[in-house]
Amino acid sequence: MNKIKITKSGFQKLASELENLKKVKRPEVIKRIAAARELGDLSENADYDDARDEQSFIEGRIFDLEKQLKNCEITSGTNGSSEVVLGSKVVVKANGQKMVFEIVGATEADPMNNKISDKSPIGSALIGTKINDAVAVQTPRGTQTYTVLKIE
Repeated sequence: MNKIKITKSGFQKLASELENLKKVKRPEVIKRIAAARELGDLSENADYDDARDEQSFIEGRIFDLEKQLKNCEITSGTNGSSEVVLGSKVVVKANGQKMVFEIVGATEADPMNNKISDKSPIGSALIGTKINDAVAVQTPRGTQTYTVLKIE
């Protein structure tokens, strides 16, 4: 199986979520199930059913997170690199507007917060570019040209 590339902050975020699920959420839902059992008839106990559904979700998420964390490779980030790599913050200019993107692994992408995957059209086009390089990217709005202004 190929390793999933992830930034150090992305790894820490997943590890923190896993710890919260194991140490906080799992015990809470176990208490909810126990309390609902004490109410008697489980066949018509909505609290019990809801708690069991939540437990199922939590256990599934724990399984997914453990699998992701076991099969990931933490990238070292830019380390003063003169080219765009996973973990770089890139200032680009497109259509007269400056934009800042952080290039992250697919599992930590969050386009609403300008964290774009290295597998996305823009992210993959920017990987390996240097300051003043321009790349054409096919977007839903047509072909856009992105010029690299700064790499952090």
